[in-house]
Amino acid sequence: MPDTLASLTHAPYHLSAEDIAWVKKTCDGLSAENKIRQIYCPMSVYDDLENTRRLVDLKPGAIFRLLGPDLEAAWKATRLAAESSEIPLLIAGDLEGGAHGLPFFSPVLNQIGVAACNDAALSAGIADVLSRECRAMGYNWSYTPVVDINAKFRSAIVGTRAYGSNIDTIIREATTHINVLQRNGIATTAKHWPGEGYDDRDQHLVTTVNPLSYPEWEDSYGRVYRAMINTGVMSVMSAHIALPSWVLKKFPDAGNEAFRPGSVSRLLNQDLLRDTLGFNGLIVSDATPMGGLSSWAAREITAPEVIQNGCDMYLFGHPNERDIGLLMDGLRTGKLTEARLEEAVTRVLGLKAALGLHKKTLDELVPPLEFARQTLRTPANLAVTEAGAKKSITLIKDTRQILPISVQKNKRIVVVTEGVKKVMPIAESRTLNIVIDQLRARGFESRLYDPDQMPTAADTDLVLYLMAQESEWTLSHIYIDWKKLHGGLIQAMTRFWNDVPTIMVSFGQMYYLYDAPRVPVYINAYTALPEVQEALVRKLVGEEAFEGASPVDAFCGQDAARY
Repeated sequence: MPDTLASLTHAPYHLSAEDIAWVKKTCDGLSAENKIRQIYCPMSVYDDLENTRRLVDLKPGAIFRLLGPDLEAAWKATRLAAESSEIPLLIAGDLEGGAHGLPFFSPVLNQIGVAACNDAALSAGIADVLSRECRAMGYNWSYTPVVDINAKFRSAIVGTRAYGSNIDTIIREATTHINVLQRNGIATTAKHWPGEGYDDRDQHLVTTVNPLSYPEWEDSYGRVYRAMINTGVMSVMSAHIALPSWVLKKFPDAGNEAFRPGSVSRLLNQDLLRDTLGFNGLIVSDATPMGGLSSWAAREITAPEVIQNGCDMYLFGHPNERDIGLLMDGLRTGKLTEARLEEAVTRVLGLKAALGLHKKTLDELVPPLEFARQTLRTPANLAVTEAGAKKSITLIKDTRQILPISVQKNKRIVVVTEGVKKVMPIAESRTLNIVIDQLRARGFESRLYDPDQMPTAADTDLVLYLMAQESEWTLSHIYIDWKKLHGGLIQAMTRFWNDVPTIMVSFGQMYYLYDAPRVPVYINAYTALPEVQEALVRKLVGEEAFEGASPVDAFCGQDAARY
């Protein structure tokens, strides 16, 4: 513990002697069980006050907040958690934007949309809106930025949550995100260590494998994480991802151990992240109930290993008391050592001190409700997010010069869509009616696709596909299910674009050209936020130019898709 305490004077903590004294005094005053609880972070879903009280009674070091749809109820639950905790809480969230955005906040683009803007000042402005609004609601720890690489286009879990496939873009955007959020009092978290994106599976379902050789990893993820560390990122999320090349470099005969998930791998957390890359901040595990961990070993084994093998914060037990009990059992049996627990608690308390939580009043931890109301969705904030919505939309191709559309040549439109797919239960319900309504307001006639009356040149002037699936936990893969979309076997095999002008727009996944390479017009809009829908219509009819720059290869490596 003394060495860990001493390290808190360095980046990313930069603690004063007074701060370190608080960390030591607080740690020394905790029982073994309360130290276990201090490194534990449960999930708070919605805003039920009784549930909030139950979570606070666990005496956790952090609470991950998924807010419900009512601003006042959400504020009350967070405020209750803060005022009921003797040691100040880390209030955490996945502040990712897009379909993962929080209700009643300004509609912030997802990471891929931010990257598509290709505008450093706008990226900083969007991050500033996000961080100021989230601080107004009590957040002080974000599990962002996602610094995974969009390498495998079938990946449903990286996709819209990342900054794309270019390493320099990822570093630039993530650096901006970190600097702005931390300047506004929110600790950031680079994820998902040791790097997702080259395995198109989802670690929520299976332990994924980063297949790169160690030199390849160093030239990609190594570059990214070194940049994040140099920027001062305060935490890193260790995920259920294996990096066999590093393990085999150390132990050529490792066998099955080469595929141990990062969240329970000392070789990845201590040897690579801390000793080799020099990270001195807090390591938080990814959600422990995920299939990438539960498929590796029994929970009785993995629970203490999460902390013993290098993570400082344990994320999401299920149920909470059982996992706290498993950590306590690990401490009693020696599977979790007292020294390692002390180190983890010290880093958790150090993060709180670095954020100044131990010196803040309740109103500084969770500002009054009126302040939140005055801060959220202000005209100035909305102007920034609307600018991002407008700039992000990317025209990938228009091989037949169909754009811009007009009432004179494209009056009768058939819309083919499955609607907006929610990525999680708390997400705000959205439709694509804004697109349809605004086209009608401009004089277009539109009807929804009917599999029993498929569009023909005699009754249709434009077929408009509207896809809206962002990256989602446990989805496995995103692709065009033609049979479902078109409503039958024969319909699934039918394509309209050789008879009727056709446009495909994706408000999410960027890679539908793999399944529809011959569609003549393809547009990536990245997320179905209302402002994005409005901007899309303006661009379709030629009122605005397309400005977005694709952060990925939207042609999926298929040259045929370019024509």
